[in-house]
Amino acid sequence: MKYTQLGRTGLKVSRLVLGTMNFGPQTDEADSHAIMDAALDAGINFFDTANVYGWGENKGRTESIIGNWFAQGGERRDKVVLATKVYGNMAADGDAWPNHDKLSAVNIRRAVDASLKRLRTDYIDVYQFHHIDRNTPFDEIWQAIDVLVQQGKILYVGSSNFPGYKIAQANEAAARRGGTIGLVSEQCLYNLAERRAEMEVIPAAQEYGLGVIPWSPLHGGLLGGVIKKEVQGGRRASGRAADTLADPTARAQIQSYEDLLDKHGLEPGEAALAWLLTRPGVTGPIVGPRTAEQLASALRAVELELSQELLTGLDEIFPGPGPSPEAFAW
Repeated sequence: MKYTQLGRTGLKVSRLVLGTMNFGPQTDEADSHAIMDAALDAGINFFDTANVYGWGENKGRTESIIGNWFAQGGERRDKVVLATKVYGNMAADGDAWPNHDKLSAVNIRRAVDASLKRLRTDYIDVYQFHHIDRNTPFDEIWQAIDVLVQQGKILYVGSSNFPGYKIAQANEAAARRGGTIGLVSEQCLYNLAERRAEMEVIPAAQEYGLGVIPWSPLHGGLLGGVIKKEVQGGRRASGRAADTLADPTARAQIQSYEDLLDKHGLEPGEAALAWLLTRPGVTGPIVGPRTAEQLASALRAVELELSQELLTGLDEIFPGPGPSPEAFAW
């Protein structure tokens, strides 16, 4: 496994991030524990989750599965850089009691304590804001975070799904307060098929020293060889991938992508992950394996070297938006 610093911090993290969203809803606890053991054995030390994972009446279940894994000992907790998130409504029926969601100081305090209990740990390495809160000023958010850092309950803070201007606002507010390190990472939607983050989000992250952690690196399976699997009678596309393939133009684009990688003798999913690892500012993509086999495939991507010819071909199939403001100005 290869490692890098998380943004401007001294924290070393693996170039792949283990996403745990499937733990509970799609992968049972025993298999989830086996995947986490395999990830740790392979050198993945950065695990990502969120308080709402488990979904519906099972919100919090994923954190509990991780907590039970930590409780098995074997230095599991000490070896893991643990990231979780706050923002979501934790009520099973979606009808949150006032102040039981978003980023008010009172909910941040409540949510941290609840996550710590489920995770069976006394600290969170990277506590992430899952979404922007338009009604809570950053001065209030940072005041709450400062208290939690002083209490030793969290060490670093990251954002998720933030636009570039909110990254700037957050870290400028932190700088004005003094003594607050501010955001150190941004978790955003970013992959070959969805490159809008290159215009504003990633440049802002780089300017302020945030590590970029792409989620959905295969774009809901679209970049994982979905047409090839369909032809071979394997798992059919669903969700975002199925919706995209229903468009003939988009389907032709994905076919061109798969044909290019077939020409180079590469698996589409592994190449899509390897491409992200070449991108400026990227710490490592989040991989969310449902099975041990999917984890093994993701691990191969770390060692994959993409030729310049292939990189050029990928850019031709999936052109990025270009830099800001030139992409939309002149």
